[in-house]
Parts: sequence; C-alpha cells; structure tokens
Amino acid sequence: AASNNKNKMKNIIQVFGRKKTSIAVAVVKGPGSGFIRINGTPIDLIEPEILKFKVFEPLFLMGEAGFGDIDIRIRVKGGGYVSQIYAIRQAIARGIVKYFEKFVSEAKRAEIRNIFLNYDRTILVGDSRCSEPKKAGGKGARSKYQKSYR
Repeated sequence: AASNNKNKMKNIIQVFGRKKTSIAVAVVKGPGSGFIRINGTPIDLIEPEILKFKVFEPLFLMGEAGFGDIDIRIRVKGGGYVSQIYAIRQAIARGIVKYFEKFVSEAKRAEIRNIFLNYDRTILVGDSRCSEPKKAGGKGARSKYQKSYR
C-alpha cells in the first residue's frame, strides 16, 4: 500500500510574486494536466482583457512543449488590477523556474531562466519600488501645505 502512495505523490513547489502591495502565491504541482487557476477561476477569464497577455508571457516564452504537465494554482490579494497582474506573472515565472530546478534538471532551469531574464528582468526579479508613506505637514509624501507670513 505504501508504494501506491509514492506513485501518486505530486511534486509541489510554493512561490510568490510581488508588485507594490499585491502578493500572488503560486502552488506549482506536477505531473498534472496543464491547467492554471487564479483565485479559483481559469486563466482565460482574467480581467482586464488588455493585460491578459502579460500573464501569458511566461508560458509563451517557455513554449507549449515544456509546460504541458504542470498545474498552477494562484491566490492573489492586495493592490489594484495592474499590480495584481504583474504579481501573478512573476509568481508563474518563478514557480516554473523553481519547479524545473528541483524536479527536472539544472540545465533546463538555467535555459528557462536566461530566456525570462533576457526578455524582461522583472519577470523573475522583484520591483522594489513602492509608494512612499504620507508625512505630517502636507497632503502627500513630499508636498507641504502652503506657508503664509501674514
């Protein structure tokens, strides 16, 4: 009975992607059927329509052949539409690279990583820019209320 459980065991990796205040956590499982779900909905139904291509970028760069047997589930929260899309994109790319590193081969991982980095560095490396906190004496982070002498 123990050997049957080992055959059914899946290779699982958990990674995250960040952009501003959005955090996307991706659970990559393999071998699977190649489906991707974001907060329970299929990746095809993602909104806004214009940014859908950004989410598919890691998959297009990899090619269909290398991706077919991986399932990805993504939970995303925080931020706005655009930053969530970029967080999802980063989580997918990081998950694929990590999965190939751990369960396939180091050479294949390096190849995929180079493809991603040559295309766009932020697909794997986080963008550390964030909005600056508001300070006292003004309406924003840097602006101050107008000063009057009389």
